[in-house]
Amino acid sequence: MLEGFIDTGALAKTVAAAFVSGVGVTLIFSIAIFGVARFAEMDREGRTNAALLYGGVAVLGGVAFVAAIVVGIIVMTSK
Repeated sequence: MLEGFIDTGALAKTVAAAFVSGVGVTLIFSIAIFGVARFAEMDREGRTNAALLYGGVAVLGGVAFVAAIVVGIIVMTSK
């Protein structure tokens, strides 16, 4: 009876996309936080090369996070 009212295929796609984007954006942001925390720790210990490496991880994570947000906004506004 509900089959006529609910498009289960579209609903499943929406739920899957929301799950993947939610977990993905959270993972990307956590990588950025990890990079910042390790950068600060390595900088305090005077390990310059390791600090630069983790700083790069932090920057890449931040850029990926901002890119994911921009892509999400573009997708939402285009439909």
